[in-house]
Formats: sequence, structure tokens, C-alpha cells
Amino acid sequence: MFFNFGLKDLIDILLVAVILYYCYKVMKHSRSVNIFYGVLIFVSFWIVVSKVLDMKLLGGILNQLVNVGAIALIILFQEDIRHFFYDLGAHEKAHRLMRLFRAERKKTLGDEYRYDRDIIFPIVMACINMSKQKVGALIVLENDIPLTEYIRSGETIDARITQRLIENIFFKNSPLHDGAMIISEGKIVATACILPISHDLDIPKEFGLRHRAGKGITSETDALAIIVSEETGNITAAHNDQFRSHLSAEELETILMKGRF
Repeated sequence: MFFNFGLKDLIDILLVAVILYYCYKVMKHSRSVNIFYGVLIFVSFWIVVSKVLDMKLLGGILNQLVNVGAIALIILFQEDIRHFFYDLGAHEKAHRLMRLFRAERKKTLGDEYRYDRDIIFPIVMACINMSKQKVGALIVLENDIPLTEYIRSGETIDARITQRLIENIFFKNSPLHDGAMIISEGKIVATACILPISHDLDIPKEFGLRHRAGKGITSETDALAIIVSEETGNITAAHNDQFRSHLSAEELETILMKGRF
């Protein structure tokens, strides 16, 4: 067997090693690494029994378990698999490749900036004022991945972005202050939107439900979320499943204009 070992076999082994490594990273990120070890041990045992020792009865039973277990693992780890493919598609090289197939590409101030100052300025001023008054807010800016399903969960507005409108929507007695405001194509398209909540245990304890919702939407899409804390007035940005906290007006403006960190 070893005399027939060639370049194709080496590439095959390396590809399997890469796949196992990325599976390990996904499991480790979701704190399911022990399950990964268990699956690895079971698969190794199945290979030894079925392929090496060629045990017919036990090998047949394990073959059936592997067939059913593959489907069970997909159902059990559907969120982790979803995040894996999202991270793969969100890679910068993947974005460059996808741009080749787009008929049009959104441009504002060139490749470096995504949003115009006329859109960003009222958002920044509203966030600074709400921060001083400790008014809680959650603003989500859509990027390449559509937020249609989350827009439908809220109240449609389709209004021009103004500082006064943003502050009025998040005013404590406003009927629309709960939930998220979603901005798309230079307009406020909806408010009081329901977002997915992140259950990541690494989120700082001082962060509340708005921060968890902000991380939830940025872990499932490429959106940018801005959170104003009702308790501290702290302004936080969330993007690509990460936080940047204690933002000044200048830092917030830079992040908003780029649409990312």
C-alpha cells in the first residue's frame, strides 16, 4: 500500500487535515470541542473496525450509525455550520471574487468609504446626544447581505435620515423605541425590528440585551450595529461578531463611513 503512495494521496491527506482543523476551530468557538473529540474518536474506531479489521457485523452496525449520525450532526450543529459558511463567504478574497459577478457596485466616496457624510452625520449627532442623556438605542446599517427578514419583523418607515427623527424614535416614551432601527440604501427603512440574540458567554457582563442583539445580527450578517447603552451612555459598535466600545464622535464617524471596523 505504501509503495503506491503518491502526490494525490498526500494532497488528499492534507485536505482532510485542513477540514478537520477548521471543524475544530468552529467547535472550539462554540464551546463544543468535547463533542468534536468524541466524534473524532468514534470515526477513528469505525475506520479501524470496518476498513482495517474488516469486522462484518460490528462494521455494518457502525455504518448505519454513521449514516444516521451525519444527519443528526448537521441538525445539531446547524448554527455552527451556518457561521462557518458565513465566515468563508465574508472573507475579503471571497468578496473580491463576488464583485466580478455583480452588474453594479455600490460606490459613495470610493473603495475606502461606503456611506456618505450626509447620511453619517445625523446618526453620529443623534448617538452623541442619546449618549449624554443615557437613552438606549440600537441602529443597524445594512451592507451586502440583505436584512429583509428582520425589516419585516418591525414597523416600516422608509424615511430620510435625520437627527431629530432618530432621537424621537428612541425616546423612552416612544412606542417604537424597543427593538432595532434598520438603515438601508441611505434611508431608515424600519424600526422596532426583532434581531437574533447572541448567547456568547464571552460578552462582557455589563453589556445588556441590545448589545447581545447587536452581536447576534453581526454574527449572522455583514451588517454594522451601533449600540447606545441606557445604563452608562457608552457607544459601542458591533461588526463581524466583534465589539468596539467607548467610541468617541470621531471614531464612530470613521466606522460608520467605512461600514466596518
